[in-house]
Amino acid sequence: MGVALISSPAFPSVFLFSLITLCFIPELTLAAGITRHYKFDIKLQNVTRLCHTKSIITVNGQFPGPRIVAREGDRLLIQVVNHVQKNISIHWHGIRQLQTGWADGPAYVTQCPIQTGHSYVYNFTIVGQRGTLFWHAHISWLRSTIYGPLIILPKRGVPYPFTKPYNEVPIIFGEWWNADPEAVITQALQTGGGPNVSDAYTINGLPGPLYNCSAKDTFKLKVKPRKTYLLRFINAALNDELFFSIANHTLTVVEADALYVKPFETNTLLIAPGQTTNVLLKTKPNFPNATFFMTARPYVTGLGTFDNSTVAGILEYEFSSKTKGLSSNISIKKLPLFKPVLPPLNDTSFATNFSNKLRSLASAQFPANVPQKVDKRFFFTIGLGTNPCDQNNQTCQGPNGTMFAASINNISFAVPTTALLQAHFFGQSNGVYNPNFPISPLTSFNYTGNPPNNTMVSNGTKLVVLPFNTSVELVMQDTSILGAESHPLHLHGFNFFVVGQGFGNFDQNKDPANFNLVDPVERNTVGVPSGGWAAIRFLADNPGVWFMHCHLEIHTSWGLKMAWLVLDGKLPNQKLLPPPADLPKC
Repeated sequence: MGVALISSPAFPSVFLFSLITLCFIPELTLAAGITRHYKFDIKLQNVTRLCHTKSIITVNGQFPGPRIVAREGDRLLIQVVNHVQKNISIHWHGIRQLQTGWADGPAYVTQCPIQTGHSYVYNFTIVGQRGTLFWHAHISWLRSTIYGPLIILPKRGVPYPFTKPYNEVPIIFGEWWNADPEAVITQALQTGGGPNVSDAYTINGLPGPLYNCSAKDTFKLKVKPRKTYLLRFINAALNDELFFSIANHTLTVVEADALYVKPFETNTLLIAPGQTTNVLLKTKPNFPNATFFMTARPYVTGLGTFDNSTVAGILEYEFSSKTKGLSSNISIKKLPLFKPVLPPLNDTSFATNFSNKLRSLASAQFPANVPQKVDKRFFFTIGLGTNPCDQNNQTCQGPNGTMFAASINNISFAVPTTALLQAHFFGQSNGVYNPNFPISPLTSFNYTGNPPNNTMVSNGTKLVVLPFNTSVELVMQDTSILGAESHPLHLHGFNFFVVGQGFGNFDQNKDPANFNLVDPVERNTVGVPSGGWAAIRFLADNPGVWFMHCHLEIHTSWGLKMAWLVLDGKLPNQKLLPPPADLPKC
């Protein structure tokens, strides 16, 4: 299970039509701007973890799924063939999909899902992006097993704005469930209560030695002394933000959500579901006569149950020519194993300090084009709530016999039966969605103080409509209804600048004066602080329907989601392209 390069046994190669080599990312020798073909077969595969064997839904029989590698400017054609009895759709998380919203992937938003026995080709070009992203299923909880890295290299001849790494390694966090996650969310939605939790966290699909029966299923990062490694972190877990650290080693953060940041050193990372972080690991100058745990465990702010466990991998130094003479006397297994110290589970102070260190690189080559003027301002409350108990279910397990719900501006999103983008494009929106999502809460209250007595949400399929090139400022305010907690909000189709964050209720008269409009971090998923707010700005320069939702999957299932409809511009390159002929039908 060792890995020293970007290809690892946890990410076997995918069937590829293009003549490319995935074994060593630095050795990709093809010119930029080519077309790369992939095929994803959605199929069942028996997988064993924690001494528990079960059949899971996979891409090409792999868990995690295959790695996609491309360069900025490349076109990707990814044929997805559904061989299982569940509908499927795939989201290319963080890809902007300029004019190609039909390829974005969220079921019933940009497409109807791919039904059993059918296929769909996701066709898009990577424009102006490079870095670490990922792909995952975007229907129900199928992304628990259907996910993998999406690595975009710079254009040929364009260097990284940091030290060239000796090797690059993707590290993707996930979860293992002995139960079927689809059964878990189905039960939760039927009973109205909280869901059962996972049985383990994983690193590249492996739980590691701190779990029962898992010593052999341990991710090992094998390194050489005096080298610099680029570690590409991805949090693909369903419901948990994670702290991560490598014992006795310092990490230098250089990228977040496939956007370069001003480098800073840290011993610990915080990474929310839907986020990616690239770091440089500079190894020790000499063989250290030790091995080192690298561990991750959750950052917890809510009141619900969670998987309170720790996943561990091992950083292992390889014997060099200078140390090979010692190898007969030294066994790796007999070397001391150092363990890192992670922050407490609820360490919001660390989370705040870490997020405040993230700043855009804002260089001449990679500028921070922060919108300086604002055309439209929005204020969204985000948080939990309740629905009345279903008349057919008199024993609901939510608060006071209700059913858990979640909402934005107290509207819990009702998933349509026709894809929103399709309804918009063909002028058939009547009965599918309403274009009147409120720009602020219909009822104001002390959002982070004592919650109101009425916690019921309204339900509907409502969109915000934006003219092309609208400059948007959005403040997202956490609420204390059923407990304040951190929410990682993900916006499809755009990157945005996090111009401000704070605790308590956002004050429109005071807080904007402290906004960072020079070098705020730019990303696609932001953690709205527990009991606080986050302000973002973006330019609506991408026509289509774009989903925005909490990347804690249970909150999405409960309705913490909405969509933006960006209208076409006047020029040909400002218009949504027509749908492909093989677009799935509902």
